[in-house]
Amino acid sequence: MASESDPPAELKWAAQFKLARHTRNTQLPGDKLLLPPSALEQLLAAAPVVTVDSNRPHITAFDPFNPYTFDAERQYRAQLQDRHQQLPHPLTFRLVNPDNGRVIYAGIREFSAEEGEVVLSSFLREALGVETHYAESSRRGSPNGHKDEDDTMTNGVEQPAVNGVASINITVHAKQLPKGTFVKLRPLEPGYDPEDWKSLLEEHLRSNFTTLTQGEVLVVYGGRGLGGKRDEFRFLVDGFKPEGDGICVVDTDLEVDIEALNEEQARETLKRIAAKRQRAPGTTEGSSTGGIIDIFQAQDGQVLEGDYVNYELPSWDRSQGLEISLDEVDDDDEVDLFVSPYSSRQQVRPREDEHVFADVSSRYPKRIRLQPTNIELDEADAVWISVHAYPSASPSTTPKPFRLKVSMFDPKTEAQTGDASTEATHNPDEVQCKNCTQWVPKGSLFLHENFCLRNNILCPQGCGQVFQKRSPAFQDHWHCPQDTFTGNTPFSRQKHDAIYHTEQSCVSCGLDFPSVPTLAHHKTTTCPGKLILCRFCHLQVPQEGDPSEPPNPELLLSGLTPHELADGGRTTECHLCNKIVRFRDMDTHLRHHNLERLSRPSPRLCRNLNCGRTQDGANKLGDTRSGTRKGQGPGNEIGLCSVCFGPLYVSLHDPEGKALRRRIERRYLSQLLTGCGKAWCRNEYCRSGRKNLGQADKSMPTKDAIPLVKQFLEGMDGRGYSTPLHFCVDERSQKSRTLAEMLGAEKGIEGKGGFGLEWCVAALEAEGGDLDRARNWLKGWAPQRSEAGH
Repeated sequence: MASESDPPAELKWAAQFKLARHTRNTQLPGDKLLLPPSALEQLLAAAPVVTVDSNRPHITAFDPFNPYTFDAERQYRAQLQDRHQQLPHPLTFRLVNPDNGRVIYAGIREFSAEEGEVVLSSFLREALGVETHYAESSRRGSPNGHKDEDDTMTNGVEQPAVNGVASINITVHAKQLPKGTFVKLRPLEPGYDPEDWKSLLEEHLRSNFTTLTQGEVLVVYGGRGLGGKRDEFRFLVDGFKPEGDGICVVDTDLEVDIEALNEEQARETLKRIAAKRQRAPGTTEGSSTGGIIDIFQAQDGQVLEGDYVNYELPSWDRSQGLEISLDEVDDDDEVDLFVSPYSSRQQVRPREDEHVFADVSSRYPKRIRLQPTNIELDEADAVWISVHAYPSASPSTTPKPFRLKVSMFDPKTEAQTGDASTEATHNPDEVQCKNCTQWVPKGSLFLHENFCLRNNILCPQGCGQVFQKRSPAFQDHWHCPQDTFTGNTPFSRQKHDAIYHTEQSCVSCGLDFPSVPTLAHHKTTTCPGKLILCRFCHLQVPQEGDPSEPPNPELLLSGLTPHELADGGRTTECHLCNKIVRFRDMDTHLRHHNLERLSRPSPRLCRNLNCGRTQDGANKLGDTRSGTRKGQGPGNEIGLCSVCFGPLYVSLHDPEGKALRRRIERRYLSQLLTGCGKAWCRNEYCRSGRKNLGQADKSMPTKDAIPLVKQFLEGMDGRGYSTPLHFCVDERSQKSRTLAEMLGAEKGIEGKGGFGLEWCVAALEAEGGDLDRARNWLKGWAPQRSEAGH
């Protein structure tokens, strides 16, 4: 029998697979690989046998006299006698490239590769020298795609070629690695600042790696650097604890030590970090810090090449348009303006390859105008603005100055002003120079034209710019043959070609795009990696989906993202009706409640002015006729609730109501002459109530009481029942009536009209007199006075 102190049996398995071609659909992170399903079957067959000792105490709550626990114990002991095959966790493998002898360790992602093939991540392919092999094989191939020699031989076996490139085999060994406790990394380049890569390294190892191999180069990607390229931090793995060729980094506390390659690199790193700190944002040699920007108040700033200065416009008059302008920039500098609305659908700062609006031309001032009807601003909580200095081939350390201004404009007024400016008239004695298009007096036109034609020249390609004939701006002036852009410096031409005429690839989904603006549009619309704030899980997550497939009709109709469509399939309980509803259907469900709220019949108050009940009863689900539907309605025609009518009821045929009027008269006289004797009574038509209200405790003479009561009996003729009644009630009902009158005097939702008294009484009745819950009941089920008026 195996004991716990014995080392686990080792998994022994090896196989050789053909390397699958690297495509967009087979991209894997870190050290992950894909094996075919048959490999899993072989691994299970080769798994070490584990025998568990059955000499142990009984299972929990074992009772030998209970047939159920006795049978469960017997089956469990029978299973313990079996020999189990168990795969180690995590599964790690040793990969060997037979062509060059390179070795690296890897972890498994899935068993979903094609039979006979293995899929490797880009990191593993580079470590095994696979990309170099394909490049050399392609160079050996003929220009027409066929090899000049016979089929390539690998390990003495003829390998078929694909597109003139010989395939390659990879040997895969199952190899369990010890849990690592320490690793030493050496930066391959000087200048790595721990503030830039420390957190990135931890996240990169945790998310993408199962193993580390001695001598491998670990690449950690950072943010966007100069030229829009991602920063790379490359480290050489140089030493482990426990010692060996590799370690496992899953489910272990790993200590990481960063040590420079040599003293010269360490000195250079300290020098670069110090220089970087001098150019940190907010310093005289660094970029501005950005921050909140106000309407109409321009902000002066500066930006280093390759840096972004971020601003935020938190609020503005949404009935007016926005104009964002950038000026006071040197003509030779390339400073760009990017704008993105911040909302649940746009969660990142505007960047060169991810923005909604931009002006990357070479003319100043730069302007971006946002109309008030722009759909991008509908749900925007703020407007994010970024100023970016495009980096040159030799980046300058001198910051570029700029001025940023945000102002409002009325599109209608602007259109009228524009029309007036185009129709502006000039003095009758002025004429326009045909060369420089300036208006000059007629008397000096001859002298002006002689000077102008001799020194100035109008752009012959029709852009309307005027240059001095011998100026560098005219010598470097260019027009793009593929679009309408122009510029006056070679740097602006390089920038234009890089932005508009250089293919780009999306790092999230791998799709290719002809230019940076098309990539930016993709990353802010359909890219699966676009970050959103999910309206259901309230987390910042990628929106997911497949941009290469037609859009899902349900997505278009609902306005949800693919992530929200899947996440919204979870269910929850409606806080109003307690029904189980899907998250994505909750808005529609609540709109139905709102329609019911506006069409629901109003509660009917009890005719007794001291009573805090309705005639028909109200429940927590907003039903204002719940008592009547259950047969517990008032059961009378004089407008009293069933509780107030109870003392007046007798089983007597009284079609004309004469006996009922006599009982009402006797109850009034009893209250006026003797009182109800209750300490909480506040009924003005009761002797006890008047005493509790501070009035004199006097018995009213019968001759005075009878005329007082008759006025209430006049409305009891069966036609209107318009006169109110004043019967003494219990303490809870009286208190509910007082609270309802106070609740009716409050403002409604968002300061609008409040709720009617009948709805306040129904709310307190439904919620058992709880004031806070009654307010919530009113918000969910009752129309406000302004709505009820419609």
